[in-house]
Amino acid sequence: MLVFLPVTAGLAALAPERQVPLFVCACAALVPLAGWIGRATEQLAERVGEGVGGLLNATLGNAAELILGVAGLRHGLVVIVKASLIGSILGNLLLVLGAAVLAGGLRRDVQRFNATGARAQGTMLTLAAIALLAPAVFGAFGGRAAAMGDLSLAIAAVLIVTYACGLLFSLRTHRRLFLGAGCRASESAGEPPGFVPWGTAKAVAVLTAAAALAAWVSEVLADVVQPAARALGMSDLFVGLVVLAIVGNAAEHASAVQVARHDRMDLALGIAVGSSVQVALLVAPLLVVVSQFIGPRPMDLVFTIPEALAMAAAVAIGGQVAADGESNWLEGVQLLAAYAVLAVLFFFLPG
Repeated sequence: MLVFLPVTAGLAALAPERQVPLFVCACAALVPLAGWIGRATEQLAERVGEGVGGLLNATLGNAAELILGVAGLRHGLVVIVKASLIGSILGNLLLVLGAAVLAGGLRRDVQRFNATGARAQGTMLTLAAIALLAPAVFGAFGGRAAAMGDLSLAIAAVLIVTYACGLLFSLRTHRRLFLGAGCRASESAGEPPGFVPWGTAKAVAVLTAAAALAAWVSEVLADVVQPAARALGMSDLFVGLVVLAIVGNAAEHASAVQVARHDRMDLALGIAVGSSVQVALLVAPLLVVVSQFIGPRPMDLVFTIPEALAMAAAVAIGGQVAADGESNWLEGVQLLAAYAVLAVLFFFLPG
């Protein structure tokens, strides 16, 4: 599928007016790039631990969301950008985690992971949900619209500081909770006989190159997503919450499923849940700050009632699955079913 990279480049250079084919090819081009990101991340995780490996994957995977967000703000697509942030959180907690739990559970009765580390991540998500719901409550109870921008900036600052504290917790003071059990040599990556593990330099180089290409493809998507969506009969809300979120989560999806199949649920949770934490506590606040300097109007953290309720539901069910330190294939099906219900809801909601 790497052939879609030059096809996307050719369409972008020679036929940019063909938005629908360009949109489809750009989405397809992200699939092999996601595979390379997952393969390189698993190689790195062998050397730096499950928690850091998951952090690296989530950080580079979320580069797509950040780039798409900046491009959208430049074009004044604030509604789509805000919907894509909520969609990314939903996609990671329900679609990515659900697919990973299902893929790993089909081969085993139960998969185990560090419950303390998972609960810590779940608490961070609960905090993020409260912070992102607060401006909506402020507006619903008569808060002044003029104060909404200042409120959003203040909340963004709190979230960024909290995220920095979370990094200190997971990478330094309580690093042992996020190391994971690693993978046995017989299960290392399901590679063919004679496969030679990558060195750190090669893994970093592949990871960086794949993430850079994914960022470029994401920029192409940001330019064509709205006209392509109109041509396909989709609303801005559905495009942001479902289409862009699935495209932006391609890297996390492939990586989490791959490592879960090899019984590495600590790393899978670090990718899926950790990515949601990063979007809520880092990407969204950064976009609020960046929007003050680019685009026709700044972005705030006021979300619609359906968006807010969907996020609260995703955090609740995701926290239930991760709380006991065990998972099975049925829990994966339940997470995927919850995502399908929400996706159908947003498809039928008016824009």
